[in-house]
Amino acid sequence: MLVRLCFMRLCFIGLCSIALVTASALAQEPGASSGQTVRPEIGKPIQAAIELLKSKKGKEALAKVREAQAVGDRTPYENYLIERVLGQSAAAAGEPPIAARAFENVATSPASPEGERRQFLAAAASQYYLMKNYAKTAELAARYFRDGGTEKSVRTIYVQALYLGNDFASAAKELMKDLEADERDGKAPTEEQLQLLANSCSQIKDAACYGKAMEMLVAHHPKRDYWLGVIYSIATRRGFSERLAIDVARLKIETGTMRGADEYLDAAQLSLQDGFPIEAVGIIDKGYASGILGAGPEAARHRRLKEMAARNLAEDKRALARDEGQSAAGKDGRALFNEGFNYVLNGRAEKGLALMEKGIRDAKAFRRLEHAKLQLGYAYHLAGQNQKAIQTFKTVQGADGAAALARLWAIRLSRAS
Repeated sequence: MLVRLCFMRLCFIGLCSIALVTASALAQEPGASSGQTVRPEIGKPIQAAIELLKSKKGKEALAKVREAQAVGDRTPYENYLIERVLGQSAAAAGEPPIAARAFENVATSPASPEGERRQFLAAAASQYYLMKNYAKTAELAARYFRDGGTEKSVRTIYVQALYLGNDFASAAKELMKDLEADERDGKAPTEEQLQLLANSCSQIKDAACYGKAMEMLVAHHPKRDYWLGVIYSIATRRGFSERLAIDVARLKIETGTMRGADEYLDAAQLSLQDGFPIEAVGIIDKGYASGILGAGPEAARHRRLKEMAARNLAEDKRALARDEGQSAAGKDGRALFNEGFNYVLNGRAEKGLALMEKGIRDAKAFRRLEHAKLQLGYAYHLAGQNQKAIQTFKTVQGADGAAALARLWAIRLSRAS
């Protein structure tokens, strides 16, 4: 599931920070070092172009630069000045192809001051980006950073150019670097960064990378669509255990991402099969409250399941009452755990959690101990003990999906606490 991307509008990066050539740069005194003088036939139109640029008259400035370009036998320094003002004039006139080549020429000119070359690389990269020449944008932006550049706006077009140029692996790698740096600095990642990472990971079919990106999205920008995406990605991941279907439904209910009558019905039936009719009744009631159940051609089916769940719940409550005073002796850990979870679901959290905690200590009684930890964390949440729930969720391991769901629960409850 791809997340929608909105690329930022980019200004002429570097253009605003590149100072116009000043009159003093053109009025070299006689006797200046060889190659650093500017002849009047070049200096006058260049100076006129500079004045026009100050008045934001890019097209007129560009015409003046053309006059300087028409002069023959130019020195390297004269070429440098012409290219510099040409780039600025072309950018101001809305001519990115001309501006891009000019800025790149300035950046590679021997006459360009060492401290300014990075600025012109940035300016050239931005113009190539406007041309949608993403390969050239990425090339110059990468060189800018190799030369010590640090401007965040250049970093933005670099990563976007990698993505738009279909180099998704490199885009994901560079985004991960940025996110790790932000994390070290205590900065929250932007939604745009995480969207771009999620889409890059999806394009290269890296499920682990995509899952991490989506987890970060719901952690920092918890929109319903992101929750839908991350839960779906876990439930459809290779190796996901079907036994966790009810746990997926619980998380969907928590995040408001249940969709369609079948999801409510399937979840209720799973709860009934596991012996927790109180949970099934709650799920069905939520489906009715949402307007999804109880309407349409399947309304009679919905009603039958609702009535069956109610009958099972009445019988379960009678069984709980009969068993209330019975000793736990002779019951294995799994039986105690399930009994305790049922008490929690029925609003008897103190008694239920005590039984669950006692039961889970008998680790040998559980074929899937990590699943039990996930369930225990959920029980703590139902009991209003979110900090204990988070601590428990963080202990869940494995590759069958339980750990991934536990991480999502920890993210959800961390935001709520």
